[in-house]
Parts: sequence; C-alpha cells; structure tokens
Amino acid sequence: MSLPDIWFLLIGLFFTGYFVLDGFDFGVGMSLPFLGRDDTDRRVLINTIGPVWDLNETWVIVAGAALFAAFPEWYATVFSGFYLIMLLILLALILRGVSFEYRHQRPDHKWKRNFDRMIFIGSVVPAFLWGVVFANIVRGLALDANFDYIGSFADLFNWYSVVGGLATLLLFFTHGLIFVSLKTDGEIRIRARHLATRVGVATIVVAGGFLLATSLAHGRPLSIALSGVAVVTLVASFVANLRGREGVSFAFMAATIAVTVASLFAALFPNVLVATNDPANTMTIVNSSSGEYTLSIMSWISLIFVPLILGYQGFTYWIFRKRVTRSLITASAH
Repeated sequence: MSLPDIWFLLIGLFFTGYFVLDGFDFGVGMSLPFLGRDDTDRRVLINTIGPVWDLNETWVIVAGAALFAAFPEWYATVFSGFYLIMLLILLALILRGVSFEYRHQRPDHKWKRNFDRMIFIGSVVPAFLWGVVFANIVRGLALDANFDYIGSFADLFNWYSVVGGLATLLLFFTHGLIFVSLKTDGEIRIRARHLATRVGVATIVVAGGFLLATSLAHGRPLSIALSGVAVVTLVASFVANLRGREGVSFAFMAATIAVTVASLFAALFPNVLVATNDPANTMTIVNSSSGEYTLSIMSWISLIFVPLILGYQGFTYWIFRKRVTRSLITASAH
C-alpha cells in the first residue's frame, strides 16, 4: 500500500473520529428544546458535553490539516466548491461555542433562552450540512480540467445530498439522545431514552435509505458490505435502547456512524472526487496527493502526535465519566 493510500485511510479515520465524537455533541445541542423543560434541565444537558465538546472538535481541525497537506488538490476543490456551505458550518460552530461560554454569564431568563436557541441552531446546521458535503463528494461534482468546481450553489442541494444531510442529522440527533440517557439520571434520562426510540425509527428509515441509494448508485463490494454492517448496528442500537441498555446502545450507534463514514470512503476509493461532467477530470488519490517526501514527514508527525491526542482525550473522558444529575447542578448553583 502506497503512502497516498495510507493517508486516504487516515483522513477517513480522522473524519470518522470527528463525526462519532462531535456527532453526539450536535445531538445534545439539538435535544435542548425537546428535553429541557426548565433551566436546570438545560444545564444538565449542556454539562453532559461541557468538558469535552471543544476537545471533540479537535478532530475536524486534524482532518482538515491532514487533507490540506496530503491532498492539496482535493482540499482546494472541496473548500472552494463548498465555500458557502463550509462558511455556514464554521459560523454555526462559532455560534455554538460562544453560546456554551456565555450562556451562564447572566442570570436573565431571556439571555439564557437566546443562547439556548443559538446552541440548537449551531448544532442543527452543521449536522445537516456535513451530510450534504459528503454526499456530494461521493456523488461527484462538475469539474473542469483544472479540478475547479463549475456548478452552482443550488446544484449542491440535489435529492441525494439532501437525503444524506437528513441522514447525518438524524444519526447525530439519535446519537446525542442516547448519550444523554447514558450520562444523566432520573426523569431526563427516561425522556431521552423514549425520544431516542421515536427518533430512532425515522433514523433507520432515512439512514438506511441513504445507504441503499449509495450502494445502488456508487457501491463497490467493500462499501456495500460496510453499508450492510451499518444498518445492522443501527438496528442493534435501537433494540438496545428499547431494553434500557444505554451503554450498549451508544456503542452500537458510534459503530454505525463510524462504519457509515467508512462505507462512503470505500465507495470513493481510489477516487477522491468524481467529475460528473467528464470522467477525464476525475480527481484520484494519485493525481491529487502531495509528494512522497511530504507524506513521509506527515507520517512521522502523526505517529508522535495522534497517540498524544488520543491519550489526552481518553483521560478527559475518564475524569468526567460520572452521570450529571439535577441535584448536582442545583448544588453547584449555591
């Protein structure tokens, strides 16, 4: 296996980590209007991800930096073609991050509710748009001979990409609800589990439909097999949630998201961006990657720093592993 192939796999791994980890952050943010019956409930929800949300976002920075260095042509085409979508994602992430930090700065009810709305919006927008982006990458774009996107902004919102956006939106929402049931106690835990059951039905239908459409239109043997595994783990997560096994359900949902991302990258390989207008303009791993020397240096850097990031993140999750309860939040307010 060549270095470009290895870095294609690593970028897929980085995005997988981002979607699994920040995915439940998005889901918790989306749950605020549905599970937060009062300010204490909403504080409980926010505190389930309070110590880790910014750490989870590290992976999108790592993925973006790796994409820029390893596949500069791919990076340039994606970030120019999806410029407005990426800008909306960035603004939503900023809005969400600011809201987490400033929500508690004043006791005023209206102040807090406005920031709660911004957390919700800042979670829904990227959860949907990331699906739109990756669905379009798998589907392909209209490219010229210089790998520049020559379509319009409206072309990015075709039926396949919209279904892909709804699939990631529902997957992350369900993922977040299961995480809430895993990290809380009492009534809010029960409400989260029941809502995860209702949303889970729609998630199975939409995500399953998206994976089926992907397999029929763009599938390869490996990607089709991975799509099948993703559907199985999604159903297993749903069943485990019905039985009140939050930890098992969360693990299966994390596996579902991971295998879904893997299936999309498998459907791409060995291409990185298909030209829908002219196959000759298709971007491949070979014609979009950096040189051997650059990839070699990156490999050594990743061998040093990726384990450090994983170790620190694992340590953080271990420290904040206990459930967040209303009594704990109420006590901290006094």
